[in-house]
Amino acid sequence: MDANAQRRELRRQLAEQRRALTPPQRIAAAQGLRRSLEQLPEYLTDARVAGYWACDGELPLNLVIPPLATRGQQFLLPVIGPNRQLRFAPWQSGEDVQPNRHGIPEPAAPSELLEPFQLDLVLVPLMAFDRRGNRLGTGGGYYDRAFAFLNEQVRPTEPLLVGIAYAFQELPEIAEEPWDVPLDFIATDRELIDCHANGEDGEAHA
Repeated sequence: MDANAQRRELRRQLAEQRRALTPPQRIAAAQGLRRSLEQLPEYLTDARVAGYWACDGELPLNLVIPPLATRGQQFLLPVIGPNRQLRFAPWQSGEDVQPNRHGIPEPAAPSELLEPFQLDLVLVPLMAFDRRGNRLGTGGGYYDRAFAFLNEQVRPTEPLLVGIAYAFQELPEIAEEPWDVPLDFIATDRELIDCHANGEDGEAHA
């Protein structure tokens, strides 16, 4: 099986595992994710925090988003534009959304669209990760294209990229591709992982 076929099979298996979770398991995971993110100072203070609308069993952000508004931070959702460009629109709970070409809800009538470099913190969805910050996405390449400029900079910088995943989505190692943009942290339902920590594997902040 070639590398692309292996990645496709891995995505299929992990998507099935996510979809099989029960509602109580999802609620517990959402609570765990919030505890993990609360260990990250940027989550508590950054002005512009982008996230995602959980689909296909992704770890929901429903407990992570409301505290942002309480603290006066702005939450944004990705919007797919022409040429498959990713930009980000402010969104608050209860505002209208409409499905994009992939069926993922986006803000229906965004008042403004921000470029990726204008964000402070990005909560990045993923299919699998390793502790060095390598990420396996859904295969569309949207995030790698949007944040490619970070590969020219000394990391960590802004925006800070934080992968969001269930702990079972961790792999021992993901082969890096030239176009991949590594993550700075990974927040799971169990821990916050610093991908820049000393040592080969990264250090977990329990």
